[in-house]
Amino acid sequence: MSAVCQVTGRKPGYGKQVSHSHRRSSRRWEPNLQTRRYHVPSLGRTVRLKVSAKGIKTIDKRGIDAVVADLVAKGVKF
Repeated sequence: MSAVCQVTGRKPGYGKQVSHSHRRSSRRWEPNLQTRRYHVPSLGRTVRLKVSAKGIKTIDKRGIDAVVADLVAKGVKF
């Protein structure tokens, strides 16, 4: 499974790691992804989502029903 938040769509960032001698090597910044289980009353079951910390805040603000409704409209399978 890829490192992408299901709610916000955040992906890894790419760039260079610069050492003290300024030698550059490629690296990537991973989003803070966590697997969370939410009970969705409208579906009558629990849903397991792979969300970033920002996605958890979005769910807390908008509510799990609204977020899941948007995901279903996008065609995301649970």
